[in-house]
Amino acid sequence: MATHIENELTDKKQNLKEINMKQYGSAAFQAQYFFRDTAAGLITGAMAIPLSIGIAIMSDYPIKVGLATVAFASLIGWLFAWFRPGNFIGSPGIAAGLAPVLALGVASFGWENMAFCIFMTAVMQAIIWKFNWQRYLLVAVPVYLVEGLLAGVGLKIFMKFFEFTYEIPETMVTETFWNEARIQMVAISAAGLAFFLYLFSKFKDKQPAIPYFALIIGGVILAQFVSVPMIHVEDVDLHFKLPLPSEDVTVMMLVYMILFCAMLAIVDVIEQVMSNAAIEKIDPLKRKTSSNNSLLAIWVANLGSSFFHGMTNLDGLAKSTTNKLAGAMTKFSVLVIGAVVCFFMFNVQYLDFLPKFALAAIMLFTGYKMIAGLVHVTHYGTYALILAVVTAGLVFKVGIFEGLLVAMVIHGAIHYLVYTNHDQMPGKDVVKRYINNLKNSDNNSNLN
Repeated sequence: MATHIENELTDKKQNLKEINMKQYGSAAFQAQYFFRDTAAGLITGAMAIPLSIGIAIMSDYPIKVGLATVAFASLIGWLFAWFRPGNFIGSPGIAAGLAPVLALGVASFGWENMAFCIFMTAVMQAIIWKFNWQRYLLVAVPVYLVEGLLAGVGLKIFMKFFEFTYEIPETMVTETFWNEARIQMVAISAAGLAFFLYLFSKFKDKQPAIPYFALIIGGVILAQFVSVPMIHVEDVDLHFKLPLPSEDVTVMMLVYMILFCAMLAIVDVIEQVMSNAAIEKIDPLKRKTSSNNSLLAIWVANLGSSFFHGMTNLDGLAKSTTNKLAGAMTKFSVLVIGAVVCFFMFNVQYLDFLPKFALAAIMLFTGYKMIAGLVHVTHYGTYALILAVVTAGLVFKVGIFEGLLVAMVIHGAIHYLVYTNHDQMPGKDVVKRYINNLKNSDNNSNLN
């Protein structure tokens, strides 16, 4: 009986897919939107460069590797849009929310073991995709806990790049910390940030890429007349290698790595599911997204990137919004984005013209937006908001991995105590209630 119902649901989903294809056309390419998608890809690609650089720096990854990951993920996203479209205008890339997690991995396991970690993350995501377990994750890990996690990460990003706002060239460092050069640098950074925020408030609903263009171009011009610290991109060699752990990995370290990969996989999936919900709302043709199809493209891209020591990816909301407002209608724009990023990946010398204060303004704004996501939690009530703030504090002070685990334990303990003491519910019934919630989530997913 269950198999029969599953077959009927599969047939209905296939029919819905065929209807969508006939109504909206291919998700990967449509000739009528060629020029719109190309223009949108060029704009979003240019905006993605400084954002990807900042995330790579925060992740303790070489910038060139970060750009290679974006280019590869864009290609995979476009290819899968031909036969398994997830969303229609989402732009793949390295996620700011996962940057400190990757940095934690680099610090804990060493750079040489990160390819294996990304490989294992992709394998876990493949399992989640195969059994469509993403529909359970938001029940097991509530949205407000994820928002708290992202807020804590946003605070880490904010503090990391705040240092760039007063950094000066080594030749200008004196015994007096607040010398004339540093005061001037702070003034320049403040003016750059204010300029960026003003332009963003004016163009966020029209062309959100304009603030990025203006800040970068203005910073490059200013750097020709004023001595300011510049971004240095190391031209590392990209080569293919089997993502295997190093010989000095102990059994205990391997266990910790597996747990780390599980957290990385789950957070990556949840962020993608949340992004898909937002991308569906801004889709110009109001097309339905398939989160599980998006996960297919993500884990394949992660698996592939592990062979060149790449990073994790997902469809970021900032780039996807820019892509939409720039006029994108299909995933062909993503292929153009990948081409733009690929150009700078092979010509990293041009990125040395990027001033650090300009990158700082972009990343400070990114961190702020992640912290401001706590406002969304207010819709879930006081308890959710308090727990989200506690999670943010734990993530910032203790660490991403430990902070999320402690927050989940607190969340589970509170619910258990409320049901057993206040509602006088036996402990086994509390567990049964939780399992029923998962089943209800499964049924709702099937109905949709």
